Amino acid sequence: MEYWMFVLFSAIVSIVLSIVDAMLSLNAPGGFGLLSGLYSVAVLIPSIAVAVRRLHDTNRSGWWIFIGIIPVLGWVALIVFMFLDSTPGDNKYGPNPKEVPAIGVPSAPAAV
Repeated sequence: MEYWMFVLFSAIVSIVLSIVDAMLSLNAPGGFGLLSGLYSVAVLIPSIAVAVRRLHDTNRSGWWIFIGIIPVLGWVALIVFMFLDSTPGDNKYGPNPKEVPAIGVPSAPAAV
């Protein structure tokens, strides 16, 4: 859910900034606006981070993000990976974020 909420929020902000760019005539000759361009640069690292985290939820290495370099086929594969459900239980990247510990069951003590 974290990934999809980030994508939704980012898409809404991008659309709003594109509209503001168009209204204020801040678009460059290529059609890319100043505000939307600055926002894109600002969320580049967080976008990569949540995508890698989502890949880890599906028990895939974060290096799979580079499949997006392949035009069309890579993008489709990456979108399919993002839509797949998380692996049940723990995987080699950690616990499933969708699983909530049972109430009344103490969690493991932290190592000191």
